Amino acid sequence: MKLEELEIYKLSLNIGEKVWDIVMKWDNFSKETIGKQLIRAVDSVSANLSEGYGRFHFKDTNRFNYFSRGSLYETKTWLTKAYQRQLITEEEFKYFEEEIKNLSVKLNNYIAAIGRHSKNYKK
Repeated sequence: MKLEELEIYKLSLNIGEKVWDIVMKWDNFSKETIGKQLIRAVDSVSANLSEGYGRFHFKDTNRFNYFSRGSLYETKTWLTKAYQRQLITEEEFKYFEEEIKNLSVKLNNYIAAIGRHSKNYKK
C-alpha cells in the first residue's frame, strides 16, 4: 500500500488544507501568533506520518506515528484557542473537533496494527 492510499494520511492532509483556508483569512496579528502555531501543528500530523512510513523498522515507524498523534492533539489545543478568541466559529470548531476525534481513533488503530505486525514479524 502506498502512503497516499492510507486513510489517516488523506484525512490529515484534508484537515490541514481546511485549517490553512481559514487561517489565510485572519488578520496579520492572528496569523503571526496562533495561525503559525496552528499551521505547523496540523501540517506536522501528515508530515510525521510520511516520515514514519518511509522508515525501515517498525519501532521507527511508530515513533513518528506517536509524533503525529502528539501534533494532532497540539492542533486541537490551537483550535480551542482560536475558538476561544473568536477566530473560528462554533460550527468550524465542532467540525474540527469531530475530524480530530475520528482521525485520532484511526491513528491509534494504525499504531496498534503496526505494533501487532512487528510482534508477528519477530516470530
